[in-house]
Amino acid sequence: MTHGIGRRRVLTVAGTAAGTGGLATILASARAPAYAQGTTIHWLRWNDFVPASDQLLRREITQECQRALGIRLNVETINGNDIQARITSAIQSGNGPDIVNSLNNWPQLYAQSVADVNDIAEEIGAAQNGYYEIFKAVAHDGRRWLGVPWSIVGNTIAYRKSWFEEVGYAEFPQTWEQYLDAGKKLKAKGRPIGQTLGHTFGDAPTFTYPYLWSWGGREVEADGRTVVLNSPKTVESVRFMVGFWRDAHDEGGLAWDDTNNNRAFLSGSVCATLNGASIYIEAQRRPQAYQTERGTPMKDDIRHAPLPHGPDGQYHYHLPFTNILMGYSRNQDAGKRFLRWIHSREVFEKWFVSQKGYSVGATTVWEGHPLWNEDPVMLPYRAAARTGRAPGFPGPSGAKAAEVVAKYIIVDMYAKAVQGMAPEQAVREAHEELVKIYGAA
Repeated sequence: MTHGIGRRRVLTVAGTAAGTGGLATILASARAPAYAQGTTIHWLRWNDFVPASDQLLRREITQECQRALGIRLNVETINGNDIQARITSAIQSGNGPDIVNSLNNWPQLYAQSVADVNDIAEEIGAAQNGYYEIFKAVAHDGRRWLGVPWSIVGNTIAYRKSWFEEVGYAEFPQTWEQYLDAGKKLKAKGRPIGQTLGHTFGDAPTFTYPYLWSWGGREVEADGRTVVLNSPKTVESVRFMVGFWRDAHDEGGLAWDDTNNNRAFLSGSVCATLNGASIYIEAQRRPQAYQTERGTPMKDDIRHAPLPHGPDGQYHYHLPFTNILMGYSRNQDAGKRFLRWIHSREVFEKWFVSQKGYSVGATTVWEGHPLWNEDPVMLPYRAAARTGRAPGFPGPSGAKAAEVVAKYIIVDMYAKAVQGMAPEQAVREAHEELVKIYGAA
């Protein structure tokens, strides 16, 4: 008993402050709420392509979390390709990370296994000018938010400006035919395009899906049920890809993951690759290590451009991330308070700045951040998230579309063809796989 207030009353007041006063109350008191003392939150994430951001989370953010919330934060990072296996194992065993920073439209696969964070997601969205539309597709099931949207890695083509100029392209190619022409000329010089068609979470689907859409190919109709992949437009996209791959690409890309193209570009082995801004950011970080053949910093020769136009238009798929609170977690109350805190503008901004534009926020407010005034080379990423569509387009990006992504069916359709399968057969086999998932032809 202190000044007539018992321990039970202290705990009640602290809990109320956290639940109603929110972050401002906690920060104003400069004391962690007593209810959370001793609690640990295990947050599983990918190995960020901007290492400084992982360092920030493990050091400054974990310390601030302890001070503000009384929560010990355990940040675990692994290869993005290993996250789904970890989620599946954790759900089956009922034990694992409390929160997972999931990718793509994966939240749709785990809708029955996540805790309800709808109120937090709505609160964050309302406070930060609303979410980008893609998150309604990948992280909302039509009734509730399946997680709290975190960020989007904008994907554009990083390319060597001087090399494209050498083959007649002062501006980046606007169509696939022009990109083939430039790539063919550059490959003849030993400078091919670098692109993965492998089973990897980011660069493969964010390339093949927009490519398919730009030719007029679709997985399903807008009803989300009728499979329409096997069409003349899809076949034509595959047929073009075969020659495009052979004549303009580093054919070893079939085995690449999301790290190989970064290394190939920075070594001077490829002329262009679909990527986030991590290549440019790394070249900026170590200008002496990454030089052009003329001995100048490579960063000064890197530019970013959107994917080319196809016969049906220009499309993009940017990589979304969503924090899902697992239903098996024994720390759900603390997990929800952590999510509300880490997604707040005051805390998220520190992480956002550390990304240097590699990731944009899930909410539109971050487009107005002063960071975008620092480097014009990064400007193509500023509002990239507004242009993206989600797997399953023009239908919903629900659990079935997420299963198609997870099984790399669209990626494999192109990979099989460039390895020698007839385009018609590659499309037919992919279509049959989709029918197994969607249940209708």
